[in-house]
Amino acid sequence: MPSTDSKLPISSKPLGVTVSVSVASRYSVNCAMSQAVRAVKNASVRIPPPAHPTYDIKRVIKEALLEDAGDKGDVTSIATIPPDVQAEAQFLAKDSGVIAGIEMANMIFEEVDPSLKMDWSVEDGDVLSKGLQFGSVFGSARSILTAERVVLNFMQRMSGVATLTKAMAEAAKPARILETRKTVPGLRLIDKWAVLIGGGDNHRLGLFDMVLVKDNHIAVAGGVAKAVAAVAQHLQKNNLDIGVEIETRTLDEVKEVLAHKGEGLGRVTRIMLDNMVVPLPNGDVDVSMLKQAVELVDGQLETEASGNVTLVTVNKIGATGVTFISSGALTHSVKALDISLNVDTELALSVGRRTKSA
Repeated sequence: MPSTDSKLPISSKPLGVTVSVSVASRYSVNCAMSQAVRAVKNASVRIPPPAHPTYDIKRVIKEALLEDAGDKGDVTSIATIPPDVQAEAQFLAKDSGVIAGIEMANMIFEEVDPSLKMDWSVEDGDVLSKGLQFGSVFGSARSILTAERVVLNFMQRMSGVATLTKAMAEAAKPARILETRKTVPGLRLIDKWAVLIGGGDNHRLGLFDMVLVKDNHIAVAGGVAKAVAAVAQHLQKNNLDIGVEIETRTLDEVKEVLAHKGEGLGRVTRIMLDNMVVPLPNGDVDVSMLKQAVELVDGQLETEASGNVTLVTVNKIGATGVTFISSGALTHSVKALDISLNVDTELALSVGRRTKSA
C-alpha cells in the first residue's frame, strides 16, 4: 500500500466510479444519502445495503485500512516481498455458514490496489460448506497481504451475523426477524447489511427514521396517552411521514395504545410487546401473555415481540401471530464465521485437516 501521503484512486468493480482523494483525509458528513451507498444500491449487487442519509461505506473502509496501516504501511510485507512479486490467494471456509461481505471485499481490495483481480464462485447470501474454496484474488502480493486482515475482519463478522440471522429467520416464520440498534459503533450499516444478506429485515437504522416511544419516553412524557399525542403533534407540525412504534409491557398498556392510536399522519403504526415471553424453569417459555396481546391488537397495528428471543424460543414466539420478532443478539453477540485467505492453499488445507478446521 503506498504511503498515506499519496493520492490513491478509489475504484470498486461493482460501483464503476473513480475518485482521487488523500488517504489521510477525513470525509465530511454528507447530508444526502452517501455516494457509496447509492452506488452500491444502483449496481448489479445481489443484496444491496440499506440506504442511510449520512453513512459512507468508503469512509468506513478507508478508516479501517488507515487503522491497520498507520503512517508507515505494511512494514512486514514491504520488508519481505519485492514490489513486483505477483501472487494468488484463495479464500477458504473453515466452518459452514452463510457468506456475507463479498461486495465489501471487492471494495476493500480495490481501495488498496485497483489492479487486483477478484474471482468468486459464490455470492452474498449463499451457504458455504466447511472446507470450500470459494474465491480468489490475484495481483501484487504486497497489496493482497495489506488488505487481508481488513477484508477478513469484515467478512467474518458479516458472515457470522448473516448465519445467525438465517437460522433465526427460518425458525421465526411466519413472523419476520429484525435486528436492533445494538450494533458496533461505526459499523451500524455494515451489521444491518449482513442481516439483510442473512434473510432478515431491518428495524430502524437510527434515531431519525422511525419514532420508537419506549418506557423512558413514556415515563418522562407522563404516560402512554400523552406520549402518543405529543408524537402526533410533532410529526404533523413538521410534515414527517415516518413510522411510529410504542413499547408496551402490560396488557393494560396495549389497550391504552389501541385507544389512542390515532389516524393519518402521526398515527401509531406498530406496537412493541416487550418481555411478554416468560422463561420457565424447564428452559421453555410461556407465550400466553404475548398471544393475548396479539389477539387484542387483532391486526389493527403491526406487532413486534421483544425480549427472551433465542434460537430455542423464536419458533414458539413466531407461532403467536406477531408480525415481527426483534433480537439484539443478531449483532451484539455474534460469533464470527471462520474464514481464511491463503497464498499457499495446499499447505493451508493440510494444516486445516490437522487442526480439524477445514
